[in-house]
Amino acid sequence: QVQLVESGGGLVQAGGSLRLSCAASGRTFSFPTAGWFRRGPGGERELVATISWIPSITYVADSVKGRFTISRDNAKNTMYLQMNSLKPEDTAIYYCAARSVFGTSARTYDYDYWGLGTQVTVSS
Repeated sequence: QVQLVESGGGLVQAGGSLRLSCAASGRTFSFPTAGWFRRGPGGERELVATISWIPSITYVADSVKGRFTISRDNAKNTMYLQMNSLKPEDTAIYYCAARSVFGTSARTYDYDYWGLGTQVTVSS
């Protein structure tokens, strides 16, 4: 059974940085597409970034472009989200997700596997 587990969330001041990790168990992290979603207080789950397996094509939402970077280490079965210059509006639960086909999608139902999420709180 495939499981995705996020880690690295926490409380940080505005302008600070965090790096989220998503580890896969039960199989290698060779999902054609994997990514990060987030859900802010009272909001819906929104796409933050995705990365494909081969080639390593990335997508980053406009709201975080220039501040967040997605990457993956296939040897470690892990995907990362480096978050810099954090803002209070980045406060959310961040979810790792993966799908069995290539291509970015902002639709949550297009993803086959999900982690339980990790809380990121940015104080002003």
